[in-house]
Amino acid sequence: MSYRKLGRTSAQRKALLRDLTTDVIIHGRVETTETRAKEVRSTVEKMITLGKRGDLHARRQAASYLRKEIANVETGEDAVQKLFGDIAPRYSERQGGYTRIMKLGPRRGDGAPMAIIELVE
Repeated sequence: MSYRKLGRTSAQRKALLRDLTTDVIIHGRVETTETRAKEVRSTVEKMITLGKRGDLHARRQAASYLRKEIANVETGEDAVQKLFGDIAPRYSERQGGYTRIMKLGPRRGDGAPMAIIELVE
């Protein structure tokens, strides 16, 4: 399996991907660099596939990967509940391809190519 190192140690890289994956699930879209977006796409797709499976083991696997962040303050819903309750049923008929990456252009500070990764409607 090949993956991008993103200029980080393995622990830093895993933490970055966990945070970005959780943010995409909670907010629906995240603006980040192009390479990070391409790398986080695979983990988001895997989480949605777990959500579509819907059993207890899949829920525990997703909970062990995603951060314990509150997705909805009014209901107290966290990222795992949003994944299994809202997002996964939306893609029940779809066989993969749950995310879209749109390129934005260079970042002002250092010229890094930026992109938005979002969930497809």
